[in-house]
Amino acid sequence: MTVMNLDRLDVWVNAKDFAVIIYRDVIPCLPADEKWNLASQLKRSAQSVPANIAEGHGRYHYLDNVRFCYMARGSLTETQSHISLAHELGFLPDDIYKRITDHAESIGKQLNNFIAYLKRSKQGEKDFPTEYTVREETENYVVNNLDESSDSH
Repeated sequence: MTVMNLDRLDVWVNAKDFAVIIYRDVIPCLPADEKWNLASQLKRSAQSVPANIAEGHGRYHYLDNVRFCYMARGSLTETQSHISLAHELGFLPDDIYKRITDHAESIGKQLNNFIAYLKRSKQGEKDFPTEYTVREETENYVVNNLDESSDSH
């Protein structure tokens, strides 16, 4: 795959633009003592979004592509977490935070739609045995009420 092929993939273009915005608009807002902590984490997670979309796009089977899109979605969520932290710590102005958050939510929707498209299209399905699958299994989350647990001690 060439970059030109990726340029036709809107979700990749938007994810790449998002990473550029993180570098240009967010990283400079962080204090110098965060350059090796929060800045490094932000750069890595933001870069990972378009990189995983690109890697999946280079695969021949739709399930590989879906798997890498799941990783991209995870990296996007990680980036949103870092952005939220930077904002709460007062490093990121409200206007930049809002713009970045809106952009991330838009990419998340695009990724979900792209994943749905890939699952419907089943490109490359005939290239692998039928037992080749990707499953999303649900897990129950256990949330302990801190007030209840502290009463028992």
